Amino acid sequence: MSEYVIEMLNITKEFPGIKANDNITLQLKRGEIHALLGENGAGKSTLMSILFGLYEADEGVIKKDGKTVRIKNPREANALGIGMVHQHFKLVENFSVLDNIILGTEPSKFGFIKKQEARKKLMEISKKYGLNIVPDAIIEDISVGMQQRVEILKMLYRENDILIFDEPTAVLTPQEINELMEIMRGFTKEGKSILFITHKLNEIMAVADRCTVLRKGKWIGTFDVKTVTREELSRMMVGRDVDFNVKKIPRDKGGVILDVKDMTVASKVHKNNAVRGVSFEVREGEIVCIAGIDGNGQSELVYGLSGLEKLKSGSIRFLDKDITHDTIRARSKSGMSHIPEDRHKYGLVLDYTLEQNLVLQRYWQAEFQKNGFIRASRIRKYAQKLIKEYDIRSGQGPVTRARSMSGGNQQKAIVAREIDKSPRLLLAVQPTRGLDIGAVEFIHKQLVSVRNAGNAVLLVSLELEEVMSLPDRILVFYEGEIVAELRPEETNVEELGLYMSGAKRQPQFTKTVPATKEAAHG
Repeated sequence: MSEYVIEMLNITKEFPGIKANDNITLQLKRGEIHALLGENGAGKSTLMSILFGLYEADEGVIKKDGKTVRIKNPREANALGIGMVHQHFKLVENFSVLDNIILGTEPSKFGFIKKQEARKKLMEISKKYGLNIVPDAIIEDISVGMQQRVEILKMLYRENDILIFDEPTAVLTPQEINELMEIMRGFTKEGKSILFITHKLNEIMAVADRCTVLRKGKWIGTFDVKTVTREELSRMMVGRDVDFNVKKIPRDKGGVILDVKDMTVASKVHKNNAVRGVSFEVREGEIVCIAGIDGNGQSELVYGLSGLEKLKSGSIRFLDKDITHDTIRARSKSGMSHIPEDRHKYGLVLDYTLEQNLVLQRYWQAEFQKNGFIRASRIRKYAQKLIKEYDIRSGQGPVTRARSMSGGNQQKAIVAREIDKSPRLLLAVQPTRGLDIGAVEFIHKQLVSVRNAGNAVLLVSLELEEVMSLPDRILVFYEGEIVAELRPEETNVEELGLYMSGAKRQPQFTKTVPATKEAAHG
């Protein structure tokens, strides 16, 4: 039997205007975790999509256990024991967990689905791997981390033994990431083989056996992780040295830019309020970070500030003007920018071109329209400027459909659009999610430049490294309330974790707001 369970030999794949994979060879050993490392747009997801049958290679050969195979679609991939957890989950949001897991492989008799049989098998797998789920929960009502469990269980339900994880930690909390790493190690002990697409070097060093580096569609090399350093991998990935330290000059805080008083926002998932009587200020020349475990009200806080959700109570003053009831456009025009957490739902119109997306909030300005007619050449020139400045990679430049771009380059497009508006306040929610280290370094510099120009950044991040290095102040969120205000230089990850988990609370934040009217009268 071959040493390799999967071999992808001399794979080439071309799209209009771009060679995504250029003569790449990747070999996966039985029972190993093999990381695939590269910048955004390096060709990682394309290569794995070929293995999973979503694309067919223009050139090259795929072998399974030493035998050449042709994989035309995901059903054929599954038949060969190949499963994939995609960066953007492939789930039907209004279906239950159980329905999503069995979709396409429903056990049936006389035309009737045998759900009880499927439920029993699912719960046995769930218990075996410690992937606890609620089978009847609706996908749109569960957390992102729980949705990922559903995707993993889809693979295990189909008895796949070659598991592809495409940027699996991009939307997870630090606790969920650690849990996923343990699950992956458990899989390999059972003889399963894992291909792990990532650009997070610390995760590769922690969990991978070998690593293949891609850059601009080309194979750079395959290495035993124990024999290379983080710095060497980053240099191979980006093609230059990367500075991992965020450099900020000390500066005095100026006047108040954002003043939030007793803000309460309802939850869509449960009866309790998601944000409960929160008050804080953000001043000129500072980056304030909202830190917390995902699902503690950070999303709803930003929805309320940006105008995506109405406040139940409380007020928001921006540049000394009450904007509590202002529209999203009014907030944008007054100097507020928003990098949203869900780039597909709130950040982009996926079927618009890149250039159209880059002027979504400015197309009505005199620079881009005259007498009600769009000035296409001006928009094209502006888009080309941002593409160059932010290194947004796309096959057809400004006319590329946003949907066809890699997740990281979609993110760069949103960041470019929002920062280039020269905002007085930038709401940056997971701004580096899905970005490679070179892009992270660049985006951090841009956020610091907003701060240094005397403007303000309200950062929401689940990346502990980012939380500890980028902001001037940290506000810790737990169950919809601020429980601590910290300075990065005066705290550490362990103390931060205690506040994030609710095990600790500073005395000045002991005030609580009743979650419901019933609780208030109980």
